[in-house]
Amino acid sequence: MTFSEENYLKSIYHLTSVAQAEVSTNAIAEMMETKASSVTDMLKKLADKDLVNYKKYQGVSLTENGKLAAKMIVRKHRLWEVFLVEKLDFSWDEVHEIAEQLEHIKSEQLINKLDDFLGNPTEDPHGDPIPDANGRIVAVEKQLLSDLGQDQKGICVGVKDTSSAFLKYLDKQEIALGSTIEFISRESFDLSLKIKVDQKELDISNKIASNLYVKLL
Repeated sequence: MTFSEENYLKSIYHLTSVAQAEVSTNAIAEMMETKASSVTDMLKKLADKDLVNYKKYQGVSLTENGKLAAKMIVRKHRLWEVFLVEKLDFSWDEVHEIAEQLEHIKSEQLINKLDDFLGNPTEDPHGDPIPDANGRIVAVEKQLLSDLGQDQKGICVGVKDTSSAFLKYLDKQEIALGSTIEFISRESFDLSLKIKVDQKELDISNKIASNLYVKLL
C-alpha cells in the first residue's frame, strides 16, 4: 500500500471505532482534510484491493482484510510513541507527528522486535490500546470524567483529545495517566467540574472533563 492508502485506512478505522457503524465519505474527507471527490477515488482503489466495502452514496466499512491492515498501522504508530517517550525521553505531546512518519515502515520483523524490546506494552503514552501482532486488542473499561457522579473516583487511563495543546494543558495541571481523580461537584450553569487530583483541588471546564478517560475505583 502507498502511504496515502494507509492513512485512509487508519482514518476509516478510527471513525468506525467511534461510530460503531459505516461512515460517510464526507466524514472521511473532513478527517483527512481533503475533498469528497478525492475520497471517492481512493475508496474505489481500496475496494479493488478488498480493503473496504464501498458503494456510491452509501456508508463505508472495512473488510476483514482492511481491519487487520488498519490495526497493523495503528500498532506501529502506538509502539513508536511508546519508544519515543520511554527510550528517547520525548514528552507525550511531542510524539504523534513523529509516529505518523514512522508508522509507514514496512518491516514486520522490525516492529515485532520493537514490541519485544519495549516489553510488549498494551497501551501507548495516551492510554490508547496497542493491537498485538495478530490484531488482538486488550479492552480497558473506562468512561469520560464528565460522566462521573457525586463522590466517584477513578484513575486517569487515557485522553480523547491527543492534541499538543491539550496534553500541555494537562501537564500544567499535573494531570497524567495514573493520576487519581475524584469528582467533588458540578456547576449547573456551565457544567464545569470541581475535582481533586492526587489531593489537589482543581476547577476544570466540561470540555476538559469530556476529553479525559478514567477507570472507576
